[in-house]
Amino acid sequence: MNSHIYQPAALKPGTLRVIPLGGVGEIGRNMTVYELDGKLLIVDCGVLFPEEHQPGVDLILPDFTPIRDRLDDVLGVVLTHGHEDHIGAVPYLLRLRQDIPLIGSNLTLALIEAKLKEHRISPYTLTVKEGQTEQFGPFELEFVAVNHSIPDALAVAIKTSAGVVLHTGDFKMDQLPLDDRITDLRAFARLGEAGVDLFLPDSTNADVPGFTAPERGIGPVLEGIIAKAPRRVIVASFSSHVHRVQQVLDAAHANGRRVAFLGRSMVRNMGIAAELGYLKVPEGVLVDFKKAGDIPDDKIVYMSTGSQGEPMAVLSRMANLEHKIEVGKGDTVILASSLIPGNENAVYRVINGLIKLGANVVHKGNAKVHVSGHASAGELLYCYNILRPKNVLPVHGEYRHLVANADLAVQTGVPEENTFIVENGAVIDLRDGEVAIVGQLDIGFVYVDGSTVGEITDADLKDRRILAEEGFISIFAAVDAQTGRVIVGPEIQARGFAEDEAVFDAVKPLIVRALAEAAENGTRDSHAFSQVIRRTVGRWVNTQHRRRPMIVPVVIEA
Repeated sequence: MNSHIYQPAALKPGTLRVIPLGGVGEIGRNMTVYELDGKLLIVDCGVLFPEEHQPGVDLILPDFTPIRDRLDDVLGVVLTHGHEDHIGAVPYLLRLRQDIPLIGSNLTLALIEAKLKEHRISPYTLTVKEGQTEQFGPFELEFVAVNHSIPDALAVAIKTSAGVVLHTGDFKMDQLPLDDRITDLRAFARLGEAGVDLFLPDSTNADVPGFTAPERGIGPVLEGIIAKAPRRVIVASFSSHVHRVQQVLDAAHANGRRVAFLGRSMVRNMGIAAELGYLKVPEGVLVDFKKAGDIPDDKIVYMSTGSQGEPMAVLSRMANLEHKIEVGKGDTVILASSLIPGNENAVYRVINGLIKLGANVVHKGNAKVHVSGHASAGELLYCYNILRPKNVLPVHGEYRHLVANADLAVQTGVPEENTFIVENGAVIDLRDGEVAIVGQLDIGFVYVDGSTVGEITDADLKDRRILAEEGFISIFAAVDAQTGRVIVGPEIQARGFAEDEAVFDAVKPLIVRALAEAAENGTRDSHAFSQVIRRTVGRWVNTQHRRRPMIVPVVIEA
């Protein structure tokens, strides 16, 4: 994995350039830029959710820097499906140029249009479906049905004069899907026969042996759990997991229960899915949350967000007793989703909180209440054998997933030198079936924090972590610039360090002495005096207390 930064040479006419700006080495932020003859095509534009070491951050976006000055060359953004890690950053891209066309399936575009409405953006859209071919400048796009945990997902074959690329998006090969729409392996075989020069496959489950279990196995399990539940049932899932919500509606209906949706995104997305016919709501099952309290506890199911332990989502607020629904003894909580890597601690914290309140918590670890939306190793092997791609660039996964996926490609006969494990910002050129890595761009994380985008830096996050873990000390002193004598102070205030401020009595004489010595050695300005205070206090805190708090000295010359 080469993280050495080097600029690629200018792109020659007739060569296809591929630059992943996100989704490589991480789960989320999926975005890939294709360039040919001066024109750009983008596939997906998603967000990454922050981890515990990124305090205060709401979302993480791909770094648009490589294309920021070339937005007029962008012919369109292909959205493979409607999950946040593939569409969530679209509003931030369209803020830079509102009329970039969005290309996707019916449900995918409906979900992104609803999201864009909140940002007051009306997009240009082109609805496509499997089997359809569209020409965008030098790119001929063929859309292929793939099966995932959200309906209407598409892979895209990008046919160019430089070669053919197949970009899967997220997919699996459920042979008995709930919507009877299977991954179109016949189309994969046809593309393979014609020749695929570069294959960009989903890697999320590449290190999981065997086959991903079918969605149909979940329905009876949910039905059984709801049948045995003595009181209320709360099911948490992703707000876009239409298939899982369908199973909850059917299981509730079979047990004579009503269902109320909780969480703004759940209400919005399921409204869209029902309107477009992807979610089939049994007659009389849905009830508005405001009226759900009037229904007996053994006759209601709440369908909520928050299966990843997100602090502001419904389930976390229930665990912290900050929600109208007070979870108690006899309630059943079902976490019907997988754990996104990095979220484990947050999820277990919510599970523990709910169990402490008396709830029976059912999750993937103790019951079959979720199956993944991604192809496992067995399915990927089938894919490689059907496609016989010349070159493979694994995407959509952490480093271990990319390596596992490349290993599968090699096992099926792809030469090892034709598998490419790269970082975000890698520049890959394709011409006449030959692939080469020709550059590595210096790109980073773009943090959304409240209403600011990209203004928070890694240095700011480091400061936040120090404040959280080590505390804060401020020292005020008025100093005679000529003699270094302290006229007022030093006054010391601390937060998150020690309750008793008498603890600083020992360091005050050290500060006074250090300032006098600095003045003797010619120090005269307040900034230099404040650096003396910072060093003195830092050394004392470190040796006496084994801590490294944030130290903010304020010196006034008197």
